[in-house]
Amino acid sequence: MPCYNDAEFIEQAVDSAINQTHSNKEIIVVDDGSNQDTKLVLENLEHKIDKLITQDNSGQSNARNNGIKQAKGKYILVLDSDDYFENSFCDKAINLFNQSSKVKLVTCYANLVFKKSTNNFVYKPKGGTVKSFLTSNSALGSAMFKKEDWSNCGAYDETMRNGLEDWEFYIRLLKEGGKAEVIEEPLYNYRKRENTTTSRANQAKYHLFNYIFTKHKDLNIRHYDDFMSQLLSKIEKEEHEKFKNRERIEFKIGESILKPLRWIKAIFR
Repeated sequence: MPCYNDAEFIEQAVDSAINQTHSNKEIIVVDDGSNQDTKLVLENLEHKIDKLITQDNSGQSNARNNGIKQAKGKYILVLDSDDYFENSFCDKAINLFNQSSKVKLVTCYANLVFKKSTNNFVYKPKGGTVKSFLTSNSALGSAMFKKEDWSNCGAYDETMRNGLEDWEFYIRLLKEGGKAEVIEEPLYNYRKRENTTTSRANQAKYHLFNYIFTKHKDLNIRHYDDFMSQLLSKIEKEEHEKFKNRERIEFKIGESILKPLRWIKAIFR
């Protein structure tokens, strides 16, 4: 569990790990250079966890890798410190691993928790083989995999400090075969907040896309038809959303208000 300045939510995240019905577990928290408020909370939680690792701020990928290196278990479940799992996730995920050697990753549906809204939304990742991950992430960033597979594929890319590092890691995890299974229940609670790694990734997404597509150029060429089909579908969807926004009543009202001002401005050019 990497933690950076999450004094408000870290205890709930830790409790969700403690309360897993799977009893044979080790809870590791990596303090990635947090502020003093968070450090104080972590000190008070230290009796609840198995290991607290403290480091200078080095980014989420580095924090995850350092925690995983010190983990003793066969399976790794990463958990962002502002989110939390329902207590049956570990048991259900390990059961899927035990059913097939082809399973490399287990994810689930997620409740998207909005700070200013009581209407939560259930996000449903589709999982699948590496083909499902060519142009977007088909799993949650917090998911379960084997430590051996993490090591074999080269761990998280520590140069990626602006987000999407989980998607890029999953590509390498699945690149040589295997699949991501999805538990079709909302067993993860994901807080939608401002100024998080995910929000920063959205701001820099085209740079990050270019990095990932270039890094895995060989994979995209190997699956060229699927890659192009998915890419064009994403572009079409974004264009459709833009069109819908232009048709919204708020846009039309704004246009009617601004039109006279633009006319006046044109006169005095």
